[in-house]
Amino acid sequence: MFNKLLCRSKTLLGVALLSLSSLALVPSAASAADQEPQVAWQKIAAGAMVLDVRTPEEFAEGHLANAVNIPFEQVAAEFAKRGIAKDAPVVLYCRSGRRSSIATEALVAAGYTQTYNGGGYQTLADAQPKTE
Repeated sequence: MFNKLLCRSKTLLGVALLSLSSLALVPSAASAADQEPQVAWQKIAAGAMVLDVRTPEEFAEGHLANAVNIPFEQVAAEFAKRGIAKDAPVVLYCRSGRRSSIATEALVAAGYTQTYNGGGYQTLADAQPKTE
């Protein structure tokens, strides 16, 4: 009886671990749906904060106008430290969209509700609406 219970427990544990590990392969809704440059620019035009999550060195080489630089691994802590409202709209970007995806997920986990992963810097810069 004990062996049967132990075997069943191991099976359930294995299924649970397999299920949890498969979740890591599924992108979050925020990172999967975002990265549309036109949408990012609409949000920026509407007043969203522009957040560059690359390194300070990358930021110094070029960045979007009015962008604030906070490296991706520091975003949630810096937002809390600066008292940025949880419902403040923010568009994040990096070089390729990977780090901005990580930073977006960190902000969502911290309770921020108006985040948008704008993707890569060059893609955003190339898609910037022309002003006349």
